[in-house]
Amino acid sequence: MAKIRQEKDSLGARAVPGDAYYGIQTCRALENFPISGLRAHPRFLEAFAVVKKACALANQKAGVLDRRRARVIVRACDEVLRGRLADQFPVDVFQMGAGTAFNMNFNEVLANRANEMLGKPKGRYEPVHPNDHVNMCQSTNDTFPTAMRLASLLILRDHFLPEVERLAESFAAKGRQFDAVLKSGRTHLQDAVPIR
Repeated sequence: MAKIRQEKDSLGARAVPGDAYYGIQTCRALENFPISGLRAHPRFLEAFAVVKKACALANQKAGVLDRRRARVIVRACDEVLRGRLADQFPVDVFQMGAGTAFNMNFNEVLANRANEMLGKPKGRYEPVHPNDHVNMCQSTNDTFPTAMRLASLLILRDHFLPEVERLAESFAAKGRQFDAVLKSGRTHLQDAVPIR
């Protein structure tokens, strides 16, 4: 396998790592936005894969994306949902405003993986193209905030709410522990009836 492949776009050619599932747009984003070194949260990758999968299925149902392409895009999304390809999303979390660089990174990864499933080489984008098929009928201004909200719900469910429940249990345990201790209540800046 070649260590480097050449990809071309309207701005010219760029070298892309031969084994990378991302492509030229991701390479340009890495050049333009080397800001923090932080990458997308795993739940955001999961959420974005759910959005892209839903779009592929909706486009197939609408009759604008053929079954063959939809099937391999969905399979590529399923791989991301299983945690595969996580290292293929190197775009910095601080990038252009709408998340376009990340969206393109995702489109390229899904297109290259889908094409690979069809026996085609990475970087040719045939028969599955990142823009024409993976990003069909979508805007970054829709996919990115939708995925952000979905990722927030996943993080709330998986991490935040269990911690809040443990905190509530701790407060309840302290309430039981100090239930017999009376102290002065306070209201309107003065002493009030005793409380526990």
